[in-house]
Amino acid sequence: MKVKSIIKFIPIAVMLAFLAAGCAKETDTVAQAPAAKTMEKKTEATVYKGPIVGKSNKAKTISITVGKGAEAKTIMVRFDDKTEGIEFAKKGEAAIINWEQRGEEKFATVIKPKLAKLPEGVTEIKVDELYQLLEDQVPMTLADARPALRYNQGHLPTAISISVPMLKEKKAEVLPEDKDKLLVFYCGGYT
Repeated sequence: MKVKSIIKFIPIAVMLAFLAAGCAKETDTVAQAPAAKTMEKKTEATVYKGPIVGKSNKAKTISITVGKGAEAKTIMVRFDDKTEGIEFAKKGEAAIINWEQRGEEKFATVIKPKLAKLPEGVTEIKVDELYQLLEDQVPMTLADARPALRYNQGHLPTAISISVPMLKEKKAEVLPEDKDKLLVFYCGGYT
């Protein structure tokens, strides 16, 4: 009779063993989750965004200010022949620098211009699209957003000068009255 009693408990013992093994796996998975988050944070930290403070072709370094206000700090990264977009590392221009750690040094891998976000309802058009609009004589107001001095040096045909400071100060006075007419701004940078 004792054997029959023990046989009744074998299925329960096997089931408990499976449950225990399953729980152990869940614990291992939970233990691994923070490590994955740490890796994500490490990947995010390999990008610097801010204005370029300086670039030395001789030392092959770029200085960039990261953060705002009292939190801002200047960081230096190196670059080499493999760095893509080095032309976007211009003093005073905002940039996004992707970098990687090589020994004790941080090396820029890709540099991109940091462009302003467009307000809601505003879209960007490419040069070819603007050229086509001009060719098709689409009714529009073409506004040169550069400073007046640059506008006076040369501008696109039919463009009017509405510099950014002027737009901020006298928005209602300088913008066209016809709100349904296409309004195109251009400047001399990457935006």
